[in-house]
Amino acid sequence: MVSSQQSGLPRRLLLQAGLAGAAVAALPLPAAAASPRAGWQRYVIGPGRRHVTPTAVIASTGDVRNPEALLTRGGRVSDDARPRPVPPPAWPTGTTATASSFHDPNGGNDGTPTTYDPGNAIDGDPGTFWNDAQPATYPAVLTVTTPAAITLPGVTLLSNSDGVPVDFTVETWDGAAWHPAATVTGNSAVQAPVRFTTPVTTSGVRLTVTRTQDTPRGQYTRVNALWPGIVEPETPPSVTVDFGRIVVGYPRVTFARASDDHPGVRLAFSETLRFLSDRSDYSRGAPGTDQYAVPAGGADWLDRNGYQSGSQVHAEGLHGFRYLKITLDALPADAPAAQPYGQVAVDAVALEFTGYLGAPGSYAGWFLCSDDELNRYWYAASYANELTVDTFRATDCDPRDAASPTLEGKLVLHDGAKRDRDPYVGDLAVSGRTLYLTHPDAAAAARNVLADLADHQRADGFLPPASIFNYGLTLFEYPLWWVTSSWDYVLYTGDHAYAAGYWPHLVKLLDGWYPTVTDGDGLLNKGLNNTGGYGDYAFLPRAGRVTYYNVLYVQALRDAARIAALLGHHAEADSWTRRAATVTAAVNARLWDPAAGAYLDTLDGPVRHGQDGNAIAVTAGVADPARATSALRYLGTATRQPYGNAFMDNDTLPGVGGATQRVYAFTSYPEIVARFRAGAADSAIDQIKRMYGWMTTHDSGSAAWEGIGPGGEPYEGGFTSMAHGWSTGVVPALTTELLGVTPTAPGFTTWAVVPHPGTVTWAKGVVPTPHGRLTVSWEGTAGSFTLRITAPAGTRGRVTLPDGTGRTRVTVDGRTVRGSLPELGPGTHVIVAR
Repeated sequence: MVSSQQSGLPRRLLLQAGLAGAAVAALPLPAAAASPRAGWQRYVIGPGRRHVTPTAVIASTGDVRNPEALLTRGGRVSDDARPRPVPPPAWPTGTTATASSFHDPNGGNDGTPTTYDPGNAIDGDPGTFWNDAQPATYPAVLTVTTPAAITLPGVTLLSNSDGVPVDFTVETWDGAAWHPAATVTGNSAVQAPVRFTTPVTTSGVRLTVTRTQDTPRGQYTRVNALWPGIVEPETPPSVTVDFGRIVVGYPRVTFARASDDHPGVRLAFSETLRFLSDRSDYSRGAPGTDQYAVPAGGADWLDRNGYQSGSQVHAEGLHGFRYLKITLDALPADAPAAQPYGQVAVDAVALEFTGYLGAPGSYAGWFLCSDDELNRYWYAASYANELTVDTFRATDCDPRDAASPTLEGKLVLHDGAKRDRDPYVGDLAVSGRTLYLTHPDAAAAARNVLADLADHQRADGFLPPASIFNYGLTLFEYPLWWVTSSWDYVLYTGDHAYAAGYWPHLVKLLDGWYPTVTDGDGLLNKGLNNTGGYGDYAFLPRAGRVTYYNVLYVQALRDAARIAALLGHHAEADSWTRRAATVTAAVNARLWDPAAGAYLDTLDGPVRHGQDGNAIAVTAGVADPARATSALRYLGTATRQPYGNAFMDNDTLPGVGGATQRVYAFTSYPEIVARFRAGAADSAIDQIKRMYGWMTTHDSGSAAWEGIGPGGEPYEGGFTSMAHGWSTGVVPALTTELLGVTPTAPGFTTWAVVPHPGTVTWAKGVVPTPHGRLTVSWEGTAGSFTLRITAPAGTRGRVTLPDGTGRTRVTVDGRTVRGSLPELGPGTHVIVAR
């Protein structure tokens, strides 16, 4: 057979059975952009168009002709086909199975009633499985009993890709006793044939598992099938493509033609190469692959949520992923609508992108500085945030009762591209700021979320953190993030109408619900008013008087006071300001640990010190300069990791493993801001480079992992979202702290420029405002500092020059200034200190 290049014909991929596959290509990592002097546009990552195609074919298995054809349209067709597979052996009628334990039935991942009893291992359906009841509890024993003796050459264990038995024994029953037949150690195969030394006649088989692979959800033993005989694993035809970056939207596969026996195709998705398998790294429902039965005449299939044939051949539709594996295969339960054999010719693979379409022309704000690494992190994080800006659709949001008719069809900020795909207000506290500084034309995505959560306020004043569980999820501190996020929205957009419209909700929250969980010292106390079971941003088992909750409370009270003053409600503004001062004094009196020189995580439990509480104590103004310096010094020593700073200084949190090795960009963002503001810009830049440098140079190359765990791995394995809005804080940190531009009144009617250069020698950027572009650039050398500002009409602002320039003379627009710098109005201004 001649190649397509030789024949001059266009190329097409054919999936069939039999040939060896290609090796996996090396993981492409993000490349450095050109010199920063060449222009910020070179760093933009967004695809630039809705129709996105893969960049490389990185693997193929089985009989695959012309895998590279997936990268181009058109092609030739081979006549080979995958033969119909031989069904695996079945147990005799009347066979029973028992187990040492099994998990209770539940709704699975998608609400579908699911059972895990031992009979699933012998029912002939590989899609069901036995699941033991307790993680990491051994031995886990499955016993199969036949109605009469049968002769076995061995057995084959088919397990689940996230519950593979590693060490196990197989015994057989002779009517009076059990006898060892085989011992397996170090198994990693999902399908493991276990041969006996000689065939055994038996009426019973006992599988005893003593170790199962470790997964983010625990060491559960899962057996999909224990077949009575040897079934060698077959390698079905497959091709894996790489889109070069995480993308989000509806996959599209164009099929040229197929054989007329209903061949099935399964698609599996993953954000990382490591967790790519025959099942997706995350699925909103079983079985973790999107199915399609290819018509004989071919088809242009857009992967939408639903069934292709009655209640068979299901696809989820929208996915967030980088890698896509296409396999010629079908589930047994999908027969006869789809069959795991036949011939399929694939013409092209693509994705219809649904996130915010970022391109150089879409950026209303941008950033550039002398440090190439920081530039790359800024735009990589901005792109990750673009992936979360999407229309809310019940078909692709979090499956746990998160569908909401009041959000349906509206633009929102989801928390992640892959999952949870539900707008959480804590995530918005970071992703909202990133959005306002890059693409303010999409600011409605933030407003829609804030307004919807307020519209679902409980009668007692509590605000839900998200639509999940029909707005019933209870996170203790998330209503405070609604307050601060509301102020951020008003501050950056100037939307007074939103502030006025939701003023009653603000009062009901702060003067209604939070006083019911406040103790005699004025501190929030989780446990009061039946809140002991409430969670927080990481579902941490903290209770009582927690520093993080209380310093965030101070920030929320002060932000609420600003909203009150804006609306002319001066009594509430004064009341909330006084309450913030009371909480501040109580935190400093009760929660400061002089021995460590840092704030305690809680008064009610083992001694530990958290990143969240200490960082926000600084940014909220709870910590005075001495405490701020001390707390940041402590965090820098006690929590430092090669991939950032951990969120806790010891592992005393019950049920939370590896807290001292877990890094959240969400709680690292306020620490980075605190370091800039405390005069420790060099340490802020170092923390950015360790954390964002790690994320962008490790699979999947994204700058916004949901969390980093021990060893620098995704903290919840393949379940981890690798493009999470709450991890994009490097964007506001570099713009508002390093470049130094912040609004000080709603809509940027007033602003401040306070640069914190650290090791950076120059920076420039544009900050979008409702009045137009606010352009700032600065350059520092030994003994001099030059700052240029162009402010739009209708705004005015103040400048604070960084310390350490060695200046003896300051000029503003050529005029020497002594004392404080004057307020600057619209137009271009040049400030020189030398």
